[in-house]
Amino acid sequence: MEQAPGFVDVLAGVPTDRAWLDEAVRRIQADANRSADTHLVHVPVPGIPGVDLYLKDESTHPTGSLKHRLARSLFLYALCNGQLRQGTTVIEASSGSTAVSEAYFARMLELPFIAVMARSTSAEKIALIEREGGRCHLVQDAGEVYEVARQLEQELGGHYLDQFTYAERATDWRGNNNIAESIFDQMGRERHPVPSWVVVGAGTGGTSATIGRYVRYRGLASRLCVVDPENSAFLPAFLEDDQGVRAACGSRIEGIGRPRVEPSFVPSVVDRMMLVPDAASVAAMRFLSDRTGLRAGASTGTNLYGALRLACELAQAGEGGSVVSLLCDGAERYAASYRDDGWLAERGWDLGPHLDTLARAWDSGVWAG
Repeated sequence: MEQAPGFVDVLAGVPTDRAWLDEAVRRIQADANRSADTHLVHVPVPGIPGVDLYLKDESTHPTGSLKHRLARSLFLYALCNGQLRQGTTVIEASSGSTAVSEAYFARMLELPFIAVMARSTSAEKIALIEREGGRCHLVQDAGEVYEVARQLEQELGGHYLDQFTYAERATDWRGNNNIAESIFDQMGRERHPVPSWVVVGAGTGGTSATIGRYVRYRGLASRLCVVDPENSAFLPAFLEDDQGVRAACGSRIEGIGRPRVEPSFVPSVVDRMMLVPDAASVAAMRFLSDRTGLRAGASTGTNLYGALRLACELAQAGEGGSVVSLLCDGAERYAASYRDDGWLAERGWDLGPHLDTLARAWDSGVWAG
């Protein structure tokens, strides 16, 4: 049939085989359907009976951390945007836990996976990535991971998932069983169902963006506090209102804190930021295990330190309420680092003063840090 002058009919090149794509999405959604939601654990604090503390235990995901949610979202985002096809090498820049979860999903889809990580990443996390069939490409400095991941993408014709850019957009912040919706649904029948504070760290910034946006979308009175470790760019950027801030070196608390402000960090939805010393994060991680039996990593310690301080502030102001934070991953990933006294001694980290602060807050509700 002859076409009218000026009429153009172009069939776009199909970026991926639709049958493979449909099956890949089905497998990921089936995995989500098999997985129950994570527990919201009430943690009674004897010295603060009027304030309820909760930790959402993300270590119970199939890959053992909060990053399981993010990895699932990133894979679905890449698949549905036509960026992954059968045989594509998947590449990520990571401090460890995201790569563990992404290696799991890559293996599920029978795709090669490479994680670009700093050499300081715990040996336990590296072993978990390799167990899932992934390969680790180690670099000397955490600031190198972005460029090396891009180079590998070009050299291999692969796809760089880029969690630091896409975390905040790959997750549906309005609901769809994101972490914010899950927290507030589980809080529904508690004594103080709308938390006074939700406390999280920032690695990509995606979790804080999701929670901050959801709170505003639902018209909730909760405030969001982001706790930040030493040597991270997030807190200085928040204080100076400057997204271009860089830190001299990277965070020593795996999973949170970055040498640059990541694109997924949205400071306008954060109500407060708090600096937590590295030794305090490890002290809180160990304190949590001693007092409750909950064994978690140091980023959970950062969360607990901030959450307990806020709970004490509420009590000292004569206010009741609830504070919710996250148990990000399990302590077993850090046997050779944060759980090792010799490793801490080499770095000169003195946990004693911070353990005293935590004990006083826990037993009497007084924050003296």
